[in-house]
Amino acid sequence: MIIKINDEISLESLDEKHAIEMFDLIDSNRDHLRQWLPWVNPMQAIENLQNHIAYCKQNEAAGTDYPFAIKFNGKMAGRIGIHYIHHHNKIASLGYWLGNGYQGKGIMTRSCIALINHCFNELAMNRVEIKCATGNIKSGAIAEKLNFKQEGILRQAEFVNDRFLDLYLYSMLKDEWKQL
Repeated sequence: MIIKINDEISLESLDEKHAIEMFDLIDSNRDHLRQWLPWVNPMQAIENLQNHIAYCKQNEAAGTDYPFAIKFNGKMAGRIGIHYIHHHNKIASLGYWLGNGYQGKGIMTRSCIALINHCFNELAMNRVEIKCATGNIKSGAIAEKLNFKQEGILRQAEFVNDRFLDLYLYSMLKDEWKQL
């Protein structure tokens, strides 16, 4: 699946064909990404990413995860996905990251809007969540710009680089999104 956002930005269903370009982006952005993401340090070889992509595809087939590569002007810019889909409760979470050189261009905000619409319109979700470390100002700013409600802080909820991070929990309900 390809979601074309505009002439510059598209979301492509994550696939094996993205492995080399995505690994290169991760490898060149390790310092930028590792402060907030627990998977960066273990992602040391292309095979690690290939295994991760295979795992994501299994979850996609099961209907619990929809992973996307973010392309900006045809180049790999980052990753976004709909995760932890709970069909009975109609809840899903968004997760995302961008390479450092792609920040500040509105790429992630537009990508999130596209997937939030997909969650509510195609997947019939009622609630979308975003979790981010309390110190990750840029990630939290996206949730706030999209008018997500901050529900609270999940204390020591993620283990990253030998330390526990507190996470903000943000949410958006389908009825609220329709009104925006």
